[in-house]
Amino acid sequence: MFEQNQEEVAALMQKDAEFRSLYYRHKELDGKVRDAELGVLPMDEATLRSMKIEKLHTKDKLTQLWDSTHTSAAH
Repeated sequence: MFEQNQEEVAALMQKDAEFRSLYYRHKELDGKVRDAELGVLPMDEATLRSMKIEKLHTKDKLTQLWDSTHTSAAH
């Protein structure tokens, strides 16, 4: 997520604690979901579904923060 904008992500993570926290949480969830789907991390379906939903909500919030930063910077 946001891999094409690493310098901008790093700058935003420096100045926005909420973005930084959400970014790391999304990475953590991404790894756990991937491991569960590969069978490396044992997990029941309800837990996996819950993690996927949280991951999606986290991504949505990150996108909102990203967009609001870039919208305000453009003005």
